[in-house]
Amino acid sequence: MRDYSAAARTFNYPQAAGAALAGSLEALNACVECCDRHAADDRIALHWEGRDGQSASYRFSELQARAARFANVLKAQGVAPGDRVAGLLPRTVELLVTVLATWRLGAVYQPLFTAFGPKAIEHRLHASGAKVVVTDPNNRGKLDDVEDCPTIICVKADAARGDLDFQGELEAADPYCEPVLLSGEAPFLLMFTSGTTGPAKPLEVPLRAIVAFQGYMRDAIDLRPEDNFWNLADPGWAYGLYYAVTGPLSLGHATTFFDGPFSVESTCRIIDKFAITNLAGSPTAYRMLIAAGDAFSAPIKGRLRVVSSAGEPLNPEVIRWFRDQLDVTIHDHYGQTELGMVLCNHHGLEHPVHLGSAGYAIPGHRIVVLDEHHQELPAGQPGILAVDREQSPLCWFGGYHGLPTKAFVGKYYLSGDTVELNPDGSISFVGRSDDVITTSGYRVGPFDVESALIEHPAVIEAAVIGKPDPERTELIKAFVVLGSGHAANDELAETLRQHVRQRLYAHAYPREIEFVSELPKTPSGKLQRFILRNQEIALQQAAQAHKASA
Repeated sequence: MRDYSAAARTFNYPQAAGAALAGSLEALNACVECCDRHAADDRIALHWEGRDGQSASYRFSELQARAARFANVLKAQGVAPGDRVAGLLPRTVELLVTVLATWRLGAVYQPLFTAFGPKAIEHRLHASGAKVVVTDPNNRGKLDDVEDCPTIICVKADAARGDLDFQGELEAADPYCEPVLLSGEAPFLLMFTSGTTGPAKPLEVPLRAIVAFQGYMRDAIDLRPEDNFWNLADPGWAYGLYYAVTGPLSLGHATTFFDGPFSVESTCRIIDKFAITNLAGSPTAYRMLIAAGDAFSAPIKGRLRVVSSAGEPLNPEVIRWFRDQLDVTIHDHYGQTELGMVLCNHHGLEHPVHLGSAGYAIPGHRIVVLDEHHQELPAGQPGILAVDREQSPLCWFGGYHGLPTKAFVGKYYLSGDTVELNPDGSISFVGRSDDVITTSGYRVGPFDVESALIEHPAVIEAAVIGKPDPERTELIKAFVVLGSGHAANDELAETLRQHVRQRLYAHAYPREIEFVSELPKTPSGKLQRFILRNQEIALQQAAQAHKASA
């Protein structure tokens, strides 16, 4: 195993890019990097199992052929380099074909999470200006309520709807499509990240980010040729798209898709069926597996070589359980949609690992802790986690597409997370410094939920916070002011929950709703969510103290 300090000290960006890419930073294509370059080796690219128990494996050469044909389908719909193609697809081979075909044209892939409702989908499609959206029968109905929806290509399309049929168009298309080469600064992904004061914000991911994605897969995940890898994250989100698709495929390594609901039984079955040795996921998923006890540990013990966790801080009890019950090391990793993964306890690099620490900067990044005056802090003082962009050649984030940001101050990118530097150079996570909610591994902007609530005719105002919760990290709680003539009761609360689920997305509904007469605000009228959040924390602490003294 390589020494972390040496790897960080000797990191050389031109060498890293040269080793990572088949092309160059002046002439690059993501489909070539993630597919074509590996097609001649007859390697498996995807192991897949569907919710009905069907399974299949696909080689890079098969994906290359399908991607070339589907690229011509997209080209026939007017898709050109730089255009957006959206995918509202589950974890199937059609998703990978859509992604690779988009990249082949030099176009930009935009993920749409399949739990999104029409409102969330419409905002993202309009903000991106997508020319085409690719979907399947289970998600097609959500597009009916999207105004000015772009051209729809549907897997097993219903002819009566007038959609293009995915398979039919694929089979009829020309089999050859020359990949378009672009600069490493050209975008190949368009992501959306949750904000506190407005709708989800778009950001472009440049092609050169592939070098950074590989660095994470190599140094933190420690993905080895002999590993069978499964990232539980959905490719509708950054961690899944960056590190269940782009990262492993660019290394010529197979990825695993399970298109079915998460459960202990299905997790055990997939690990056994595909002989998974390298697993990645979120603490929420791991806590659910741990709750099953022997039902999970007995069939899995001895199967896994390493396990990685991302999306929220990893609980110490999860680390201990994996060590004691499975005899495997699970490491905590930190990142953002804007950055990818940048701070990790590395499986592939030798360094001290402290319980509760998020770890060390991935080589190619310099991570610091800043005070309120944006001065770097020494060990032992909490402050804002920041990236020194001048000394972080792997940092690719250049701002939100078409929107201003306060995240850049001088040479620093401010993450919005409160951390503390440790004497040995590692960094410990303290908490969020803004209002973004982390629930079951998902980051949810309160503004989106508040907007959905206010659309209901009974609601005048709403404020949404993350309430500390041992199972989900935070659960979404809404404080709602009703209009005259509407009674505050359990029936209305449930109606509002379902309203949000249908308009936004399944994981973003408020599990708790409290009806109030007014909301705390600044003199200028800005919501003071922190007051509501602090009240909830104080109530929880008081309840725990009362329980302890009883």
